[in-house]
Amino acid sequence: MEASAAAELEAAERVVMRWGSTVASAASPGGGAGDEHAMLFGGAGDRVEAERFLQAVDDIRRLAPPSAAGYACPSVQVAMARLEDELRHVLAARALDLEIEALAGLSSLTLSGGQRNSDATRAAAEEDDDDDGSGSVSSSVGRRRTYRSLLSIREVDLYPADAISDLHAIVSCMSEAGYGRECVQVYASVRKLAVDSALRRLGVEKLSIGDVQQLEGDALEAKVRRWIRAARAAVPRVFASERRLCFNIFRDLPLCDSAAAATATAAVATHDAPFTEAVKGAALQLFGFAEAISIGRRSPEKLFKIIDLHDALSDMLPDISDIFAASKAAKSIYVQAAEIRSPLADAVRGILSEFENAVLRDPSKTPVPGGTIHPLTRYVMNYSSLISDYKTTLSELIISRPSATSRIFAEGNEAAPAFPDLDLPDPDSQLPLAAHLVWIIAVLEHNLESKALLYKDAALYHLFLMNNVHYIVHKVKDSAELRGLIGDEYLKRLTGKFRLAATNYQRIAWLKILNCLRDEGLHASGGFSSGVSKSALRERFKAFNSAFEVAHKIESAWYVPDTQLREELRISISEKLLPAYRSFLGRFRHHIENGRHPEMYIKYSVEDLEIAMEDFFEGAPSSPHNRRRSHG
Repeated sequence: MEASAAAELEAAERVVMRWGSTVASAASPGGGAGDEHAMLFGGAGDRVEAERFLQAVDDIRRLAPPSAAGYACPSVQVAMARLEDELRHVLAARALDLEIEALAGLSSLTLSGGQRNSDATRAAAEEDDDDDGSGSVSSSVGRRRTYRSLLSIREVDLYPADAISDLHAIVSCMSEAGYGRECVQVYASVRKLAVDSALRRLGVEKLSIGDVQQLEGDALEAKVRRWIRAARAAVPRVFASERRLCFNIFRDLPLCDSAAAATATAAVATHDAPFTEAVKGAALQLFGFAEAISIGRRSPEKLFKIIDLHDALSDMLPDISDIFAASKAAKSIYVQAAEIRSPLADAVRGILSEFENAVLRDPSKTPVPGGTIHPLTRYVMNYSSLISDYKTTLSELIISRPSATSRIFAEGNEAAPAFPDLDLPDPDSQLPLAAHLVWIIAVLEHNLESKALLYKDAALYHLFLMNNVHYIVHKVKDSAELRGLIGDEYLKRLTGKFRLAATNYQRIAWLKILNCLRDEGLHASGGFSSGVSKSALRERFKAFNSAFEVAHKIESAWYVPDTQLREELRISISEKLLPAYRSFLGRFRHHIENGRHPEMYIKYSVEDLEIAMEDFFEGAPSSPHNRRRSHG
């Protein structure tokens, strides 16, 4: 080696060894070159010393004898150790504060949509509290809004430009010296912590599969809602920003040189390696939550949350593909995210099938008081309304007609419902989702008929069916989506069924009372001209009064929650009872009033009956005597 080259090499080694003697792990940014705690890349200050150090490393590699180059050269090893510390320091100290709240705010539309769907799930699981029992799912539920992404990849700056320039210079020097793998390890160890922290701040928790599968009710809804918001910020913002950062730092750099390529320390020659190492754990954890949900216990309450997860993943998949799929190292992350949709779809289909079976098998043990709407009816119809709100997604996922298990179960039951024949010109034109909804309502009808048999009073049997089928009709009419899927033919059938139940109730409940107001049996010798038997007439008035009082007591305790239906039913009964009583009273009252104690027999005026009937179907027993005006 020439003297000048030797002197140059010696000078370069002195620079390296001087900085190599400092302790980077205890460094405080901003110190001078002579300070043992100073950093070469300590901040936005003078870069002269840093450039001198990098040039010294290049000189050593250029001037050192070939046999001493690379790992065998002590000064290069010292320089690489120093640069590892510098790399770690800049990565840790110069990172910009990631405004997680702002990132999450960009997904506020998703959050609000998730909140409405959480409310919707609760609405399906709870009974309506409406007095009339006919309202639609509360307006707070809202209609199903499709999760079509309004926001695409939008990277944020994770470091200032001068810091990225420093990082690029450091990894360039290390990579060219054959220390590419060390670059990846240092970079990934620091950025992994940053990515994990970002996801924690977004609300992503480290939950085991068992932890996730135990989530139920409000806890599940909250976790899914938080996951969707976090994922919609993490994928196009956090992960995308990490990928851009990695590209800017490692761009155009082989992470191993040709001399070291065959050694055990050789690293992957692409900038995807450090990116993958940094984000893989967080990404797999993030998508693992959705996967754990998909293989958990299938209960009806989970249906809409699973659909939300499926939709969110589907909407994010193009961004996930752009970020991960182009990289051989990171492609497995994309594959996992894409494959999760399949078990989620299977879970949706399985829950719907099990829900149908649960409705069919719901036990009939205790009748609801007063023949009102059964909780099962409210639950099933609210649930069906919500299913129709998810029509877009479910029409894609539900590709077959009602499940074989539910149909086989029905066919093995002699009293099971026949699948409704909607007389469609082309059965294939009916969406499979529509067939499922019709089948759900059909099995609900069947179950309600079993529950109606629990009532010993035949009139109450029909009143119960009237209330419940009317509720079904109203819920179908109240939802444009549900009505469109059910179809007018089946809706017409349901309407006819509840009207028939109302007619049967009136016939059974009031026939005996109306028979008290007939002329037959009131004449002394069987002929009208022979005169009226006053004793028979008194008995007839007494029988009417007793029957009406019993009916008033019983039917005041029965309950028709729909205000319009309740009033229509009262009017229908009044139109039959009041004219008959008025006519009977007009024809025969003088026979009673001319005798002793007429008030014992003519206890009610027409107006009294009309007032007393206002108590009917209120669900509170009452006495007609408390509502009388007079009988004069």
